[in-house]
Amino acid sequence: MRMSPTPTPDWSTLYDVTIIGGGPAGLAAALILGRSRRRVLLLDAGAPRNSRAKAVHGLITRDGTPPAEIRRLAHEQLAAYPSVDRVEHWVERVTGERDAFELELRGGTRVRSRRIVLALGMVDVLPELPGYEELWGRAIFQCPYCHAWEQQDKPFGFLAPGPEALDFALFLKGWTSDVIAFTEGRFELPAEKREQLEAAGVRIEERPILRLIPAAGGDRLDALELADGSRVSREVLFARPPQHQTALVSSLGLALDENGYVQVDARQTTSIPGIYAAGDLTTMMQNATMAAAAGNLAAAMVNHDLAFSVPVLAGHA
Repeated sequence: MRMSPTPTPDWSTLYDVTIIGGGPAGLAAALILGRSRRRVLLLDAGAPRNSRAKAVHGLITRDGTPPAEIRRLAHEQLAAYPSVDRVEHWVERVTGERDAFELELRGGTRVRSRRIVLALGMVDVLPELPGYEELWGRAIFQCPYCHAWEQQDKPFGFLAPGPEALDFALFLKGWTSDVIAFTEGRFELPAEKREQLEAAGVRIEERPILRLIPAAGGDRLDALELADGSRVSREVLFARPPQHQTALVSSLGLALDENGYVQVDARQTTSIPGIYAAGDLTTMMQNATMAAAAGNLAAAMVNHDLAFSVPVLAGHA
């Protein structure tokens, strides 16, 4: 795998598979396809969505490892498979069809590929709440499986986007006895749900939030200041801000589900023949282990597809 200096793909090369996105899903797909002796291009723009996370959790044998270290190890291991190229580049446009896709990279370079695996993740839309962006990934988290163990028994808050999400506050009780659900008065709280939350010891705060107050050092939360000037002490917040697809994925016109995620079948195939998708852009269940598993599956299905249309070139690697 040519990694230093970063190669520039040649138009004359027809790749078996181009993987767009170098997170857990894309890296896992590259590994499986490299081991399958496929000619692979891994396009990684170098802007990981989990860059603020201190560690990846729940990934067996790598629990607690910083994301950058996991990426380094993955790149090191991929170097054993010379049929895989990794290029740090943005993809501007994808055209063509199955067996004859064309990818235009930023700067004008073009690449040809028989199959494509999308593994770009999602774009988080953070609210314009003072203090939120600075604390995102440090004291504000999405996934309790990824982060709640390290924060256990601290005062938790949950920023509830709607009544359908309030069960998440009950879920958080597994990691702490002190949970407040912040609704900001944006929706009517059903009486039966209020009773259920209160019976479980979940407090409900309906006043609007004015700002988040960081603790000394700036990377921890101290309190939430409400619109009336009062403060509610919290050390950890869980939230699910809105997400949308990247501009590239949106431009392809793929079928999306009711929540805006790319629809895939059991083989990780999308609504466009020859294009597969894996990882966070396909599901609300977002973590490194699930993304890597989906990337592994997508790669196996791509290889199976190619085996019946393009023979493996024995010894080409």
